[in-house]
Amino acid sequence: MIPEASVERAGGGAVPSDAGWFVLNTREALWLDGTFGAYTRFEGTGAARFTQVGININVLPPGQPSCMYHAEDTQEDFLVLQGECLLLIEGQERRLKAWDFVHCPPWTEHVLIGAGEGPCTILAIGSRPSDPPPGDDVVYPASELAQRHEAGVEQETRDGAQAYHGVPDDIASGYRPGWLPAD
Repeated sequence: MIPEASVERAGGGAVPSDAGWFVLNTREALWLDGTFGAYTRFEGTGAARFTQVGININVLPPGQPSCMYHAEDTQEDFLVLQGECLLLIEGQERRLKAWDFVHCPPWTEHVLIGAGEGPCTILAIGSRPSDPPPGDDVVYPASELAQRHEAGVEQETRDGAQAYHGVPDDIASGYRPGWLPAD
């Protein structure tokens, strides 16, 4: 029998503190806010970290990228829940709206950027490698398109610390009304 995980308050929201099943309302979860928008991951650290699938809800104001333009060795998928965003993918730019779905097979270069008149809320799901070799699981290519949107590195790298050098740490916060549809 799988035990129920403990859910504890942390930084203005709640996170699981150990392994097991749990129920957590998105509005009560720990949210982080920073250079690449606001997001919640639903998971904790250590034994409470998800080992097979990562799942986030990201909220991007217009013009804000979700991360640096990158490709990785695992699948990622995105569902726009509300608002609009730009998808930079394989050197192309696509405008997305609510209920558009994006599938990125392994090694697809991509990033999402908030667009439109208000926040864009995105559900992101990705598989996690079981044991990636250091430096072989992600690449941050130099992309002029991504650089124009302040979402790209100047020189290609496989080093996440280098790709995100100078980016301030995210700040723990609670949920803010308007981040999710039907607020």
